[in-house]
Amino acid sequence: MAEKYIIRVTTGSDYNIDNHVVVPVNSHETVKLSNDLIDAEINVRVQNYRGLPRNSPTTSPYFSLEPHATNNDQYSLAIRFTPKRPSKSRRQNPPSVTGSRPHSRSDQAPNGLSSNEEVPAGKSGDSEPAGKDDASLTEAGISGHDLQFGNDFDHPIRDRLPPGFSYAMNIVKWWIDPGLDGDPYADMPHLYGPGLSSFNSLHVGAGEHDPDKGGLYFEEGGDEAGIEARREIGAPDGAKERKKWALNNASKDKWVFEYGKTYCVDFFNPYLDFSEFSLRLPGFTLPIMKYWDGQGLRARPKRSHTLRYVLRNRSTGDTYLVILFTLYLKEDVNEDGSLKPAALQAMREDKEMAKEAGKIADRDDADVNAVGTAPTNAGGDDDVD
Repeated sequence: MAEKYIIRVTTGSDYNIDNHVVVPVNSHETVKLSNDLIDAEINVRVQNYRGLPRNSPTTSPYFSLEPHATNNDQYSLAIRFTPKRPSKSRRQNPPSVTGSRPHSRSDQAPNGLSSNEEVPAGKSGDSEPAGKDDASLTEAGISGHDLQFGNDFDHPIRDRLPPGFSYAMNIVKWWIDPGLDGDPYADMPHLYGPGLSSFNSLHVGAGEHDPDKGGLYFEEGGDEAGIEARREIGAPDGAKERKKWALNNASKDKWVFEYGKTYCVDFFNPYLDFSEFSLRLPGFTLPIMKYWDGQGLRARPKRSHTLRYVLRNRSTGDTYLVILFTLYLKEDVNEDGSLKPAALQAMREDKEMAKEAGKIADRDDADVNAVGTAPTNAGGDDDVD
C-alpha cells in the first residue's frame, strides 16, 4: 500500500498549513521561521526518502556520521532556536495538564540555567513540586518543565489504534522516552515529553552548520559558556546521562531556556521508517499504513494523512513551531510536485479540523511570518473553494 502514497514535509510557526513552507528534505539548507515567540532554523533528514519536493536527495551525509550510522537512524529533526520574551501569550489551546508545575527559582546562571541549589527533600522525582510563584522562571525564559516536544492530533484515534498498541507504548516509555506523557485515547490525543529529556542531542549555544554533515549538526554539550552553565547546575555532559538526569523534577527546576539565548536540539531515532511506513521497536514491528493519524487508508474516507511534531509551552499553551509529515495519494500530486485539487481540498479539510479543535485562530493567517528556503508555501495554488 505504501507505493500508492507520497510524503511531503512542511513547517511553520503554528498549526495553520497556509502559513507553512515546504521543507527541502535532506538538503543542508535550513528553513527559517520567525514569530513573536521564537526565531528558529530547521533541517529535516529522512533516510531512503522518496517524497516531495521531486528529485530530493534520498539520504543525507548526516546518516553516515556517528552515532547515526551505528544506530541506523532513520530520520532527524534538527532545530536551532532562540526564544523571545513574549509581549503576550499567543495561546491557541488551553494549557495542558501534562507534567508537573515547576518550582520557583530566582538565581540564574549564564545561558538561562539556574544555579545549583539544594532542593528540599521530597521535591524530586515524580513528586508534585510545591512552588507558589512561577514569575521568576517566566521572566528569564522557558522552564525545563514547560518546553515540550511531541505529537498531537485534532481528532480521536482510539478506534483506529492497532492491536498491541499498549505494549508498544510501554516499550516507548521504558526504552526510548520515559518522560513521554499524554493520552492517545482522548478526543484530541497528544503525546508530549519535556524537551529536556526527549531530545537526543541538546547543545547550549549556536552549534554548527556544515553542508558536509548535512546542515545543522549538534553534539551534546555547548559552547564554552553553555558547557559552564550546564555544569553549574549539575547537568551531565553526556546525552544519555542528561536525558536520565532531566527526568527528575529537581533537574527541570534548575533549567531555563533563556530568552535571547540560542539552543540547538536534534530529535532522531531508528524506529520510525518513513520509506516503508513502519514502526520498528525492540521486539515489535508495526506497519503503520493502516493507522497513520488514526484514519483508515481505505477507498475514500480521507485523501491525505498527517503526522505532526510540535514544539510548545506546557503552561501557556503557546506553539513555537510545527513540523508536519503529510501523506498524499500519488494520483493527487502533479509531476512538478504541486498539489492537485483533490489534495488541496483534503488539506482544507485538515485545516478546518484543526480550527474546530481550537488550534487555529482567525488572526493566525496574518499573525505569523515564516521565511524558508523552499520557493513556495505549503498551500499551493488556491484554486479550490
